[in-house]
Amino acid sequence: MLDIEDIAAHPDLHRHVQEQSLALIHIYEASPRLASIFATQQRWLMGHVGLAMHFRRDPGDRRTALTVSRFIEFVHQHKVASRNTADAFIKEMLNYRIAEYVAGGDGRTHPLQPTADTVRTFTGWVHAHLRTLDRLDGADRLARYLERPDMLAALQPLVADGLLSSKPVREPNQTFSLFIWLNNGGIVMDRLMSGIDPDHAGLDRIPTSVVSVAEFASWLKLSRTHLARKLRDAEALGSIGWLGQRGNSVMWVSHRFFQEYMTVQAAKLAVVDAAFAACFSTDH
Repeated sequence: MLDIEDIAAHPDLHRHVQEQSLALIHIYEASPRLASIFATQQRWLMGHVGLAMHFRRDPGDRRTALTVSRFIEFVHQHKVASRNTADAFIKEMLNYRIAEYVAGGDGRTHPLQPTADTVRTFTGWVHAHLRTLDRLDGADRLARYLERPDMLAALQPLVADGLLSSKPVREPNQTFSLFIWLNNGGIVMDRLMSGIDPDHAGLDRIPTSVVSVAEFASWLKLSRTHLARKLRDAEALGSIGWLGQRGNSVMWVSHRFFQEYMTVQAAKLAVVDAAFAACFSTDH
């Protein structure tokens, strides 16, 4: 099993995380609405909480079912979001059929469950992270997981627990924390980092493949004004800039921002690996 220090110190971490970012971008492009669950830290954590509550339910005990009230209370207690934000999130998930009411539920509890498309999309997220871990140490986690697809129900709640208790994930540094509150902010960072030449990763100002803010905003389905405001905030921190005219030349990211991103990726991968090890250590 790899811990965060092992992962962060790996000489090829960036190359492998870059491939992972591209895989997550493909998931986003295939289903932007569904992938948006995982596109800000708060929504991402709420998505994990909802999935974990669904997978941990006891079919024989309706008191353990995923319901709106249980979800809201859990999210509030673990300081993921306010009750109002959690309530709005669930309503959005139902509206866009990311979650659905369980057929036959009674009128008092209204049990919920993720739709099949949601589970399929999250499975792609799991595959991407297991593949990265395998590339880091040459192991065969993904192959073992694919032999036991039922393991998702055991693995995901442990991933959720790990993410909720991970300080690097919950309390990231300056620039990363700036973007995690932006709609699709996670995808913004994945897009910036996926376009970096690994040979340039040691530079103070690392060129990306992003040039046009308008095209970037359009691809992200974000307001250009909103995205530009966040980019200006990041620019004021010295975390991004342009090699020429602002918004019309190649954007660069600072080495510090790059390291912040990689620290969070290392923490997230360590959480997934610990969850995987726990699942398979009891699977005999």
